[in-house]
Amino acid sequence: MTRIDLTGLDVRPAQVWGGVRLVPLVRSEPVPGLRLHREVYGGLGAVDLPDRTTYTSYVPHGFVADWTGAGTGAEPAPGAGRESAAYGTRLGGGGGGERGDAGHDGAADCLPVRRIHRMAKRRRDKEGRAESRLRFLPLHLALEGYLALHFGGPSIVWDEWSREAVRHGLSPRAEAAYAGWSVPGLTEALRIFEVHPGQCGLLLYVADALAAAFVVPHPDDYRLLHPTLVEDLYGELVHQYAYYGGPVPEFTARIRDGAGGIRTLADLRAAAREQERAWAVAHDGIMARDLLETSYAFERVHRAGPFDLHRFLPPFERGGREQHIGELITDRKGRTAYLKTFRLSENQIRKGHLLRRLADCDWHLGRTAEALGTSYAEVVRRIGSAGLDTLLNAHVVAQRLREDRES
Repeated sequence: MTRIDLTGLDVRPAQVWGGVRLVPLVRSEPVPGLRLHREVYGGLGAVDLPDRTTYTSYVPHGFVADWTGAGTGAEPAPGAGRESAAYGTRLGGGGGGERGDAGHDGAADCLPVRRIHRMAKRRRDKEGRAESRLRFLPLHLALEGYLALHFGGPSIVWDEWSREAVRHGLSPRAEAAYAGWSVPGLTEALRIFEVHPGQCGLLLYVADALAAAFVVPHPDDYRLLHPTLVEDLYGELVHQYAYYGGPVPEFTARIRDGAGGIRTLADLRAAAREQERAWAVAHDGIMARDLLETSYAFERVHRAGPFDLHRFLPPFERGGREQHIGELITDRKGRTAYLKTFRLSENQIRKGHLLRRLADCDWHLGRTAEALGTSYAEVVRRIGSAGLDTLLNAHVVAQRLREDRES
């Protein structure tokens, strides 16, 4: 499997609100044997990973995949320990003291941090037996995969890399994202969005650039999870497009009564369906082309009965094409039951491209420059632009640059 297979999903005419375009995805039949529901967390989450690192982000909820198909409501999350992170600081106390004081009357304002074990974890009953349910953190599963890209850093101790890079790799590594409610126009668009019969997902466009795709196995799951889109994370590019882009044209269809072709309601209905089919072909061939035609690197995270949970990374190719990371659940034939994507910015694509080239060349800057068809100095500049310059040994790099200039 190298591509996303949306077999069984059909597009319906888009709905528009300002610069936001929402394209419904419908199924003629739900995916049998799989249901999704959510658990509400509503705060910061610190996820303990298998390699003893920690992923920290705003985690509003988790999804639970139930492959018995029962679709029962979510039960409260297991009793994970809670910690507190300082949220704001105030100097000075009400009693005129000179000490720093966070909050009023000595009580700190805190934002709870939920400790979560693993990005995806099989549920167990009170006797410790595995259930047919899998809890995972939607979108964070994909984002952690991107952040972990060559996270270990240099595999060979070249002089140009600092001791910190050799010992700790790219840790800590961070990327910025925006919550959906901060993307201009998105909250209103999702609020007034008309849910179609049989709808199991949507494609979200901002300024007619694909921002995200969301697919679930059952229409009832979609109605339940549709509001979560405003709590999802969106990339910097999406936020900029929403902030600076203008309104986009609405979907329109014109049926002309040429040569007496429309005589009955059946003729009119057939002509309207033909317009819908033409729009769907144009959409799949143009608007969603990059998402569907890109070859991804898939990593299976967990097997859930007859389904597999994957996350995927794009090829990080330069050239201006949109690229997405994401996660999906597929059946045994590779068809998509669940999908959620995150569009990368140009800076994130360049960073992924650079890290892969460095890793392919064993983190040797000279060989990386040859592979990229550029100079040693340009590779150093790109590392700095990617925010990785602190991993370089500044003295050794400066000496090498002087030698290159003198030669």
